[in-house]
Amino acid sequence: MLLHYLAPFLLLCAVVQVAVAFTDGLLSNGNFELGPKPSDLKGTRVTSKHAIPAWEASGFVEYIPSGHKQGDMLLVVPEGAFAVRLGNGARIKQKVAVQKGRHSLTFSAARTCAQDEKLNVSVTPESGILPMQTMYSSNGWDSYAWAFRAAVGEAEVAIHNVGREDDPACGPLIDSVAMKELTPPRITNKNLLKNGDFEEGPYIIPNTTWGVLIPPHIEDDHSPLPGWMVESLKAVKYINSPHFSIPRGNRAVELVGGMESAISQIARTIPGKSYALTFSVGDASNACEGSLVIQAFAGKEKMHVPYDSKGKGGSKRAVLRFTAISTRTRVVFLSTYYSTRSDDMSSLCGPVLDDVALISVRR
Repeated sequence: MLLHYLAPFLLLCAVVQVAVAFTDGLLSNGNFELGPKPSDLKGTRVTSKHAIPAWEASGFVEYIPSGHKQGDMLLVVPEGAFAVRLGNGARIKQKVAVQKGRHSLTFSAARTCAQDEKLNVSVTPESGILPMQTMYSSNGWDSYAWAFRAAVGEAEVAIHNVGREDDPACGPLIDSVAMKELTPPRITNKNLLKNGDFEEGPYIIPNTTWGVLIPPHIEDDHSPLPGWMVESLKAVKYINSPHFSIPRGNRAVELVGGMESAISQIARTIPGKSYALTFSVGDASNACEGSLVIQAFAGKEKMHVPYDSKGKGGSKRAVLRFTAISTRTRVVFLSTYYSTRSDDMSSLCGPVLDDVALISVRR
């Protein structure tokens, strides 16, 4: 009988101490819907490091139900009924059994009462700092992607609030932690660029309607968008067809940060040979109305591609022809203007880029 009553506790200990086998999707209890026992809570604060099933917590960690109020502020849970809040120096971590190679971590985060929130995302021995000063969505939260290369078969995934506030309870809400194994893209005889259709990318949490932010290269050594590098100061948004208008296929990129939102790739070329860079420009059917412009650069050539958006979807094709001047040609796309959605006047938006191809052509 004693073993019968202890079985749930022994199972929980095994989940915490042993790496959980992983498949693409949410980590074990990645949405935090399984919560601590009442005896492991003091108000909303978690008092035991193994109180949250499948996770190990340290520092000022809170378990927050949807609709919880802090003073006059209503705390918004990104998905489901519960999330965790990381106060001063707080950390949550979980061991996951993974295949060697590149993976992408996705999670949702919402700011609360702190202004200078930063998150240290790590998978030993790699780590990166993701600033949260810019909120791209008006609903109060965003989803972020961060990539890493697993060198061994076990990864310890950790999210750590490195901020220090006067109120130790001020910190970001974390929800929907997921992971995906990334497939290395290859060039083909029809495209000298890798992953030109953007079909390979970070995990997008099902039933979420706000896409996933891909951080700048300075904050992530391994891009969650294989083949491409975000070389600007702001993130770009990875979007999917169930919730956005996509020119072709199921995935695309939205350049949401104006001229601070740029992606690039370096392709092998032959000096003196002629090439054509083709791509689609459109809008995501997300009320991003007005004049949208993508600038494209390749070799010594550049072009502006305007798109008059009604905010209801659509796209057009563009071609940039150039002559290679080096064995390596850098292809860059960026948005000219800063835009916000017409339905809330605060969510950042921009032109959609998709179906990018680089081919050799005769003169």
